[in-house]
Amino acid sequence: MQPPKMSDHEDFFARRCVLVNGPVIVGAGPSGLAVGACLKEQGVPFVILERTDCIASLWQKRTYDRLKLHLPKQFCQLPKVPFPEDFPEYPTKKQFIGYLESYAKRFELNPRFNECVQSAKYDETSGLWRVKTVSTSSGGGNRTAEIEYICRWLVVATGENAEPVLPEIEGLSEFGGHVMHACHYRSGEDYRGKRVLVVGCGNSGMEVSLDLCNHNAFPSMVVRSSVHVLPREVLGKSTYELAFFMVKWLPLWLADKLLLIMAWLVLGNIEKYGLKRPSMGPLQLKNSQGKTPVLDIGALSKIKSGLVKIVPGIKRFSRGCVELVNGEKLEVDSVILATGYRSNVPSWLQESEFFSKNGFPKSPFPNGWKGNAGLYAVGFTRRGLSGASSDAVKIAQDIGKVWKEETKQKKQITACHRRCISQF
Repeated sequence: MQPPKMSDHEDFFARRCVLVNGPVIVGAGPSGLAVGACLKEQGVPFVILERTDCIASLWQKRTYDRLKLHLPKQFCQLPKVPFPEDFPEYPTKKQFIGYLESYAKRFELNPRFNECVQSAKYDETSGLWRVKTVSTSSGGGNRTAEIEYICRWLVVATGENAEPVLPEIEGLSEFGGHVMHACHYRSGEDYRGKRVLVVGCGNSGMEVSLDLCNHNAFPSMVVRSSVHVLPREVLGKSTYELAFFMVKWLPLWLADKLLLIMAWLVLGNIEKYGLKRPSMGPLQLKNSQGKTPVLDIGALSKIKSGLVKIVPGIKRFSRGCVELVNGEKLEVDSVILATGYRSNVPSWLQESEFFSKNGFPKSPFPNGWKGNAGLYAVGFTRRGLSGASSDAVKIAQDIGKVWKEETKQKKQITACHRRCISQF
């Protein structure tokens, strides 16, 4: 019999099981960090798994340089720790990342980086979750290891924006120019003097178009459907803050009507520039379909001045050219796909009762944070960081309650067992 080869030996030890005496949190973005911090306060042990090599990888690796928080900082802070007082009302990308890093350090959150979850399944026989990952280490020649985590609770914190959406557009492969998703866009510096087609008119599409203008590029923005554009502030107050106040005291339809009146007074009639508003109000649309209204931070003035050209949907691409649905043809140098993101939960979570096929909880807000058999979700409320923080607190309290009761029972049983032994 031949002795095992070194590679076989390494492969054997690369496969291992880890029993977690608490929940496994998948994702080390703001949502995962918030749950971890709240669990620390409850005294519950946990493990955070992160597929990349850093916390908040979306913010660190997939956002443009000029990005700032669209909402005031008080609506974006994580549980237990407010933003520093000297931070501006709308913190920059760099400031927000620094805040998250200090948050993780303060609560001693130490995610297991470079661990990509391949599957997670509830084992009904044992009553435990089995979470399989592939771990990649940069040391030792990028060797991989397969690890299976076994846990009582599973917290899905991969969020709404885990994967970029890349639409299939006829002829795009034949275009020949530079094509990329907005998640790879950093600055308009490389696009000076270039004709750039921005596909998508959400917050990312608007900001990328604005940034391109500021770097003397010539952007055209594709508006395929209707969109709500709201001013970021009204009379010195955040529009989001006003909306939050109104829905607390008014019916949704009335809050929507007041928001649209304020938008018209501040922004004017935007439909004559090619930005048609949906028939449903911005708040109702967000609640029913999850579509976030665009908060204008300067792009609309560029549109009104003609520096950003609004164009209709795309019919097809050809070499160096795009044909629009109205028959117009544009010569363009680059294409930036500001086509949004999607959840990646269906690709790894083997569960169908709590999560729908689109990777979001089936139960609407505020009930989409807790499933069955110890399954939780955070960061899927479509209500930004404030919604994620609210869910994180609920999840930690729910798990902490069970944890404390079971820990207390175990201590009582152990004490009784010792007394019984001492009698003999």
